[in-house]
Amino acid sequence: MIVPDGDNYRLQGRVTIDNAPDVLAEGLKAFDRDGVVVDLSELEEVDSSTVSLLLEWLRAARRSGRKLGFVNLPANLVSLATLYGVLEMIQPG
Repeated sequence: MIVPDGDNYRLQGRVTIDNAPDVLAEGLKAFDRDGVVVDLSELEEVDSSTVSLLLEWLRAARRSGRKLGFVNLPANLVSLATLYGVLEMIQPG
């Protein structure tokens, strides 16, 4: 699921309601420093829980005074985030 990639990470495979709690916990443990960037280009399946997961990771980072960013959002994730009105939160500017 979450694979180290140099100083950053790649999120791979499926992130759906079935495994989102486990992936959430894995990310909260892994993203323990400032400036982490997570590459989402290898996500194969997403649903609305994926959007919630990303937002929770962002909230946790902010609470800890850290920055966290996401790159290479797949089109289906961009569509969901746009539908929910949170794309700018997940992929600013």
